[in-house]
Amino acid sequence: MNNITVNEQFGLQNQLKQVKKKKKKSKLKSIIVFLIFEFLFMSLTTPLLVFYGPFNNVKRTIIGMTWNSFTLQKIPKAFLSDNAISRILGDGYAISDLDTEAIKMLKFGVKHTGEIELFDVESSNFKGKMLLIEDPTRIKVGYSNQMPRAGETTSSIAKRNGAIAAINGGGFIDTKWAGTGGAPLGYLISNGKYISGQIKDKDKKRDTIAFTEDGMLIVGKHSENDLNKYKVKEAISFGPPLIVNGKPTVKGDGGWGISPRTVIGQKEDGSVLMLVIDGRSLKSFGATLEEVQNIMLKHGAVNAANLDGGSSTTMYYDGKVINTPSDALGERSVPSVFMVMP
Repeated sequence: MNNITVNEQFGLQNQLKQVKKKKKKSKLKSIIVFLIFEFLFMSLTTPLLVFYGPFNNVKRTIIGMTWNSFTLQKIPKAFLSDNAISRILGDGYAISDLDTEAIKMLKFGVKHTGEIELFDVESSNFKGKMLLIEDPTRIKVGYSNQMPRAGETTSSIAKRNGAIAAINGGGFIDTKWAGTGGAPLGYLISNGKYISGQIKDKDKKRDTIAFTEDGMLIVGKHSENDLNKYKVKEAISFGPPLIVNGKPTVKGDGGWGISPRTVIGQKEDGSVLMLVIDGRSLKSFGATLEEVQNIMLKHGAVNAANLDGGSSTTMYYDGKVINTPSDALGERSVPSVFMVMP
């Protein structure tokens, strides 16, 4: 009898263990099913909430962030029409009512020196690099030797021209999502000659980032006739302007989200500031337009403008790329750069 009782007890214990195991498996299965359901539900509803919901600031920020990436542009395009995206970004391209066409000419005595200083720029959200070039007449526009078929990396353009330093310049037109960087947007003037961008209407205002023959940086919207009047020698098109005649232009955070950034500016003494902010990584998320504007103001810029950012953001100095481009493949091909010549 005792043996039977022990066996029965042993059997009951096994049964209880099996029941507990089944309950645990059933509970785990329920949790997994719930998590899968939540993931699918969020995957379907979050984009709808972001792109069609009432939260305009969130919508503007998300679209601004993705629009700075060749790859991520496909996300808003999957949900919104080109007109809707243009309207949202247009509203979010938060530039003040400051007159960016009025130019206050700087009077600085150019120091023809070879001095270049390199600084680290850091905050809790991003890391970057800044170059200070004393002689503004050393700044030249370089461009791809394969244009308009394809772009070229910033470092390649710099090395080919014998430049000491360079940052990527203007944007480009994507054809069939090729992303080759060959067809530049707007002006491209190098050594006083139009490489591309001339149009019939010489009074049409376009985004301008240019240096005169005396080395003054001009930003804002200007026409070809304006550029001729100011004796512009080097120029590309991009924007927005961040500082004009010593006054900041960006309202709020700028509306284009957080992204890798490239910026060029000039101090009152003529020295030029080149800034890159890395992004899209855990070490450096990126910066808003307001943040890079404030960095330039802190360093004394009286004129400054945003250059092409995102995957294009690159700084070359002393024979190598010194920042961390966000593209997994490394440097992106671009149509133009601002170079520092010997």
